[in-house]
Amino acid sequence: MQLKWIDSQHIALALLDEHTNVDPREIRFTDLRDWVLALEDFDDDPSHCGERILEAIQMAWIEEYD
Repeated sequence: MQLKWIDSQHIALALLDEHTNVDPREIRFTDLRDWVLALEDFDDDPSHCGERILEAIQMAWIEEYD
């Protein structure tokens, strides 16, 4: 499955698997963006990312983390 920026829930699950010791409340958006782009299944235009998208991914990750 190819991940796009709109797949915040799936991206959050992938990040949870890859960064098990990271509290998503502590991550900077610059790092979050880099980590999303580094996901093996991620395939979307980096320029389509904005603060709202990163917030959605972070919130989904926090929900899964707790």
